[in-house]
Amino acid sequence: MKKVHFLLLIVLITAFLPSCSSQNNPTNEPVSHTPTAVPTVNTSAPESVGRAFLEAWNENNYAQMYKLLSPALRNGLNVEDFEQAYQLAINTTTTISTTIAPEQLGVESKNAWIDFHETWETALFGTLESRNRLNLIKDDGQWWVDWHRGTIWPDLAGGNTFAVEYQTPPRANIYDRHGAGLAIPSTIVTVGVIPQEIQDEMALLNALSQVLGATPEEIQAQYSGQPSNWFIPIADISGEESLAYETLLSQPGIERRERPGRLYTYDGVGAHVIGWVSPIPAEELGEYRRRGYRDDAWVGISGLEAWGESFLAGKNGGRLYLIGSDGSYVKGLVERQPERGRAIFTTLDRDLQQQAEQILGNQRGAIVAMDTNSGAILAMASGPGFDNNIFIRPTDEWLRQAILNDPNRPLLNRATQGIYPCGSVFKIITMAAGLETSEVVANSSFYCPGYWDGLGAVNRKACWLETGHGDITLKDGLIASCDIVFYELGYRLDGLDPDILPTYGTAFGIGENTELQELPEEAGLMPDPTWKQETYLENWATGDTVNLAIGQGFLLTTPLQVARMVAAVANGGTLYRPYLVERIAEGNADPEQITQPQAKAGLPISEANLETIKDALLGVTTRTNGTATYRFQGLNIPVAGKTGTAQAPGETALPHSWFAGYFPADKPEIAMVVLVENAGEGSTVAAPMFRQVVEAYYGLPLTPLPENPDLVSAED
Repeated sequence: MKKVHFLLLIVLITAFLPSCSSQNNPTNEPVSHTPTAVPTVNTSAPESVGRAFLEAWNENNYAQMYKLLSPALRNGLNVEDFEQAYQLAINTTTTISTTIAPEQLGVESKNAWIDFHETWETALFGTLESRNRLNLIKDDGQWWVDWHRGTIWPDLAGGNTFAVEYQTPPRANIYDRHGAGLAIPSTIVTVGVIPQEIQDEMALLNALSQVLGATPEEIQAQYSGQPSNWFIPIADISGEESLAYETLLSQPGIERRERPGRLYTYDGVGAHVIGWVSPIPAEELGEYRRRGYRDDAWVGISGLEAWGESFLAGKNGGRLYLIGSDGSYVKGLVERQPERGRAIFTTLDRDLQQQAEQILGNQRGAIVAMDTNSGAILAMASGPGFDNNIFIRPTDEWLRQAILNDPNRPLLNRATQGIYPCGSVFKIITMAAGLETSEVVANSSFYCPGYWDGLGAVNRKACWLETGHGDITLKDGLIASCDIVFYELGYRLDGLDPDILPTYGTAFGIGENTELQELPEEAGLMPDPTWKQETYLENWATGDTVNLAIGQGFLLTTPLQVARMVAAVANGGTLYRPYLVERIAEGNADPEQITQPQAKAGLPISEANLETIKDALLGVTTRTNGTATYRFQGLNIPVAGKTGTAQAPGETALPHSWFAGYFPADKPEIAMVVLVENAGEGSTVAAPMFRQVVEAYYGLPLTPLPENPDLVSAED
């Protein structure tokens, strides 16, 4: 007489539920887990064997699952193929996690089974649910799992497998603040040669040389020795270039093959900000699979392309279906419609960005222009620059290698990741600290004989003006960038409290992240007594404050930090969080997202004292003793700012050249910083470039840069 037991396995369920949710790895890579105790298996009890199998599945422990298979099964199925069966199902369905919930045990003589409910959370198709059964068999007094592929998912029984037909939406565009394209769709044309079809090799080589910018010898070397009937790719060009050179590229032996692509306009304007796309890196393939991407997808690698990946790419759609062991269609399971990507509108002004990059040229440095009243970044140039289009053209490998191996590190975004002492630009902060915490006022008198012996004659420090400024007030000290005034002021502040100046530096946003969300940035360093003790096991010295007072010593900051600081001075004392994304377009059920300015802090300075500093900064470009007056003569747009010449490491290294300011000075709109590494004095290099960017912004003719800036010595 048949005897069947259907029992609610309270013990089984209680033991299993705490770990019933599984975070499966949809890759073929090894999986790391927190070590868990392998359950003791009582092979004389079917519920014990079944529980151990399901728990091992929960832990992705395929080796343990395999050990519980019947000996007959293991003789015909190796552990690698067993694991691959699970991984293939998980990968194909883009499964992120599974939940296994056991329900009932049935026993009938030498056969038993556990009914369970399985839920697969997938990236592409949402939640997949099914009821399934784990079969067990008794052999020689021991229970084993009688496994088949339907144990993974019921529809896989009989040799069926999952298959997916993807529907990929086009990648959304990136625009500037006015809607001008920065990253847009394009046709990429691979220009190649089929050697056996060449009729006039010299004419072909001359045509390709003219179009591709390579020598005939370089082009010939790429197809020489290759099979004559093959298509040999030579280089990629845009669809627009292909049309423009239609006649030249119609030579017999030349073939063009088109594919959809992405174009970074103006030869990659704003490359450090926009970034680029490329095929999914091998080490990140598993993560992208979990997000529903195809293995051959192109994704954002850097810049806004990477930051905005989830917006730009949209969401893949697709159809999940079954195919039989013979490859025939069995049935459809679920379908999901794709969701279009959402365009990103940046804060950049494309024309201003391009002009800033041209003004900076191939010099190592950065230009950052920021809206004083919001923190929106209008231009962020880093030099030397590069054309990010080379990262999306497979035939440009040699150009990519040239960039990667360039000792000038063109991929480094010096605006956010370059850290430098800022030299005399820091005197703005030193003056603020002095006005707020000491007895000095704008007209406090100092004496500059050209040197300062405040730390003893043996530690004499010189002013940039060797003959000295004579009697000079604090305000004129900032205008003329007199080092002696600020050595003395730093000395006095240290006598009051060594933490004063570092505290003010931090309050002005120097040496800390600006909280820019879209790009990586370095924090730099605002040194203080605690830092020095922890780092060097040394006490803070008065000389450390004196050096800091003129923006030297241990201080390190970024051009972006300085731009934000100057913007706060210009707008009346508010430090804003800088941002690069103005808005993200609506998409499907998602509304348009508009970035709202975020005020992060206020400068610790009174309105009166801030006005004193602002008047001095205007004097830098307008007064006879201003360090940059002669650089801004004839410019009808009033500019306020500060020159800076920061000593760089190395005995023979030229100093870093800075100019930080804002315009129009009477009603500030734009704050800007120009930094050029190892270029000389701030007034001779950075200030003239600053003027050119102002002129570019207003559409004025650009004043030529000094031909021999090193011959001019004018300031700090």
